[in-house]
Amino acid sequence: MKFWLVASAALLTSCARYADFSLPAPDAAGSTGPLVWEAERSPVLARGGANEWDSTDVLNPSVLRFGDRYLNLYSGFDGKTWRTGIAESSDGVAWTKRGPILSPEGWEGTYIAANGSALEFQGELRYWYQAGDPPRIALATSRDGKSWTRHAEAVVPLGPRGSFDEMGVADPDVIRRGDDFYLFYLGQDRARRQRLGVARSRDGVVWEKLRTNPVLELGAVGTFDENGLGEPAVWPSGGSYWMLYTGRDRSEHRRMGLARSADGVHWERDSTFTPVGGGQNWNRAVLCDPSVEVSGDSVLVWFGGGDIPAPDHGIHGQIGLGMLRNAGRGN
Repeated sequence: MKFWLVASAALLTSCARYADFSLPAPDAAGSTGPLVWEAERSPVLARGGANEWDSTDVLNPSVLRFGDRYLNLYSGFDGKTWRTGIAESSDGVAWTKRGPILSPEGWEGTYIAANGSALEFQGELRYWYQAGDPPRIALATSRDGKSWTRHAEAVVPLGPRGSFDEMGVADPDVIRRGDDFYLFYLGQDRARRQRLGVARSRDGVVWEKLRTNPVLELGAVGTFDENGLGEPAVWPSGGSYWMLYTGRDRSEHRRMGLARSADGVHWERDSTFTPVGGGQNWNRAVLCDPSVEVSGDSVLVWFGGGDIPAPDHGIHGQIGLGMLRNAGRGN
């Protein structure tokens, strides 16, 4: 989902930290590309029934293995509020919903506590998510996926005046490399440009942003991502870092593009990959929100989709499953 900000955002100050860094060398094993896309025809997680908490949209999957099962921390919208819910699966295809786990409260306001990134670390689930107005990134933790403890305040604040993320910080994607966590995220500036940046943390709570953010700029005029970038999903494979991300065009149709980097900081769009849109009625206007799992030389991708071109909600959102595989490999 995207966001639109109010003028009051300009009144907030920032205490963000900055540094120059790059990610550790990516894994040599795995696919080196080129990559091609294929997807299941039907959604794997649908909207809830009338008056349920996820009746309007089901989007933003964050899928991970936890013990002997998959967990999917996803975003549900009821027409007024975005919440985070959880679903379980033995195979990543057939899901059982377990209900909402986070609703906005306190400094988070009343609109959103969702659109997050989940990671297991030392037996604990950590979930970084979008909250507040203007949006910032919050953190909740759990030992069992049922009982959650929130950090008292946002862990990733707005940037200072004139920065690329002065007016919004959203769409977190967190990976663990070496001794550090790395956060890829959307930043919005005062011109309402939405681009992608990266931050680093030793503990997942205190973050330092890359001094030279953003790491990926808007696309050229007439391209699928000229109007905004968001929802990055990053993984290492074949000696590179890869990023699947969402691009918005001028009519608010969304597709997913692919970028590549040697160090996680300097990114270039993969010219061998054609941006992908939804090929079915249910996702014909929007393909977005990737969450990835590397499986050998392929990458499983859970994603959001909808049939209405809108920047934020009300797109009849549902969650699908696709795959990125080497172009030369058959089914």
